Amino acid sequence: MGKCKVATLLFGVFFTLWFMLELQVEARALSSLDREIEAKLKLLNKPAVKSIKSEDGDIIDCVHIYNQPAFDHPALKNHTIKTIPSFLLDFEPSSVRGTLNASSEVFQLWQKSGSCPKDTVPIRRIQKKDLLRAYSLELFGRKPPYGHSTTNNTNPNFVNLGVTDDYINLPNRSESHLTAYGFRFIGASANINIWNPNVEKKGDFTTAQIWLKADNGDNFESVEAGWMKDSYYTTGCFDVTCAGFVHVGSSTALGATVGPYSSQFNQQYEINIGIFWDEDGNWWLNIKNGTVIGYWPAELLGNLRHTASLVQWGGQVYSDKVKKDPPHTSTQMGSGAAADRRFGFACYMSNIRIKDNSKSLKYPQFVSTYADEPYCYNTLNDVEYGKDPVFYFGGVGQSSPYCP
Repeated sequence: MGKCKVATLLFGVFFTLWFMLELQVEARALSSLDREIEAKLKLLNKPAVKSIKSEDGDIIDCVHIYNQPAFDHPALKNHTIKTIPSFLLDFEPSSVRGTLNASSEVFQLWQKSGSCPKDTVPIRRIQKKDLLRAYSLELFGRKPPYGHSTTNNTNPNFVNLGVTDDYINLPNRSESHLTAYGFRFIGASANINIWNPNVEKKGDFTTAQIWLKADNGDNFESVEAGWMKDSYYTTGCFDVTCAGFVHVGSSTALGATVGPYSSQFNQQYEINIGIFWDEDGNWWLNIKNGTVIGYWPAELLGNLRHTASLVQWGGQVYSDKVKKDPPHTSTQMGSGAAADRRFGFACYMSNIRIKDNSKSLKYPQFVSTYADEPYCYNTLNDVEYGKDPVFYFGGVGQSSPYCP
């Protein structure tokens, strides 16, 4: 994709990550590959009512709302698009307004070049260069199972989903997060600080996001939203490449560049992101204090259809060089600065809120912090009397003298 993107909005039902390598083929196979690519592009990209070319090289297709990729999912074959819940339409922006000296005036670059008409949704077009970076054409738009290993652990900082003592150890992923525990979470939100972290190599990526999770036997489900930096090298089931997420808003394209971004000694930028449940079992995504993007439909969910039992705010680095023998990846989390650098240096989440049966947004009663690799990426929940807590997270990875 040429130059590195700053950050893209990511939204996705939790299907885990994907692996990307450049395809290497002999010259005599190119014509066959080209035919496969054209067929794949035709399958992935829907007919556009209007197309908008962004300054960063992205093409945003305005697709009729009922032609979007969500309806390729067999469970949504006869799905009728839901009406936006009244509690989202009546959303009170003051309830999530930030208290830090940060700007929420962020936008997506393609919006400078046009807008999508009524009854269409903006979808970032998959281009040939995207497919040429995929591990395989067959697996493009899919991610292998997260997989997990379990160890009985009594450490209260370890995350427990359900009634077991199993700690879910996610391979190739390093997380640093703030966790709220409960039984009936029906929403969560935060103002997420936007940065432009370094990503070491293709296949790596780094995120700042919110997770809502529910236990489902031996596995768990999750809906997630935030921003991601991936050096233009990864594409997959975050966003709408995989069928499932129903897009209803015409102003925001999932997977498109978002900015401006923060830098040290300069203006800080943040974006409010919220995920909320409705009584039909759908989870709705909104940004910027009330702009509705769409929803994860109940038909695709198990226990998460009812409520979430766990909420997390923080960052994740994906690399085959985490949790293993050195050298560790130098892909950064957050801003690349350690959490104790605080505002203006470390990435943060402010105005952290959950929603439960009380139906009000409030700071969670019980929280804990956790980092998979605290010498590489760490956390700090900054709590001052009389002030709203601010959660800081991140780090530089292998470039730190303490990270292997």
